[in-house]
Amino acid sequence: MAKQKIRIKVKAFDHKVIDEACKRIIETAEKTGAIVIGPVPLPTKIEKFTVLKSTFVNKNARDQYEMRTHMRLIDITQATPRTIEELSTLALPSGVDIEIKMIVEGQKEEAKDADGTEKKAAKPKKKAPAKKKAPAKKKAAAKK
Repeated sequence: MAKQKIRIKVKAFDHKVIDEACKRIIETAEKTGAIVIGPVPLPTKIEKFTVLKSTFVNKNARDQYEMRTHMRLIDITQATPRTIEELSTLALPSGVDIEIKMIVEGQKEEAKDADGTEKKAAKPKKKAPAKKKAPAKKKAAAKK
């Protein structure tokens, strides 16, 4: 039998808010009897913006801003239907983005066509070596 795992990816701009949201998710999942792995801190995504202070002159006068996106990963194994119900009704602080994925473990992942047949990996074709052309004979020798 294949095991199901719930993977939750939490994103926020404020690290305190994301930690509070993760704490609530973990408490809810453990209260329903599920096993929780995490929160695993993922690398912080930093977006930097440079803006000119003046519109026309003084190109050297600039302001720099950055926006940090903190991310955490939580895996929930042995989830019950009650766990899923509790997580769907959970109230989290504003400013938190959540992505939830259901992962089925133990199945072989194979690429299949739309009609259900398995795809075979295409082998790269080898190019034939280019043939060298013989040098052209001079027409002057042919006119004699």
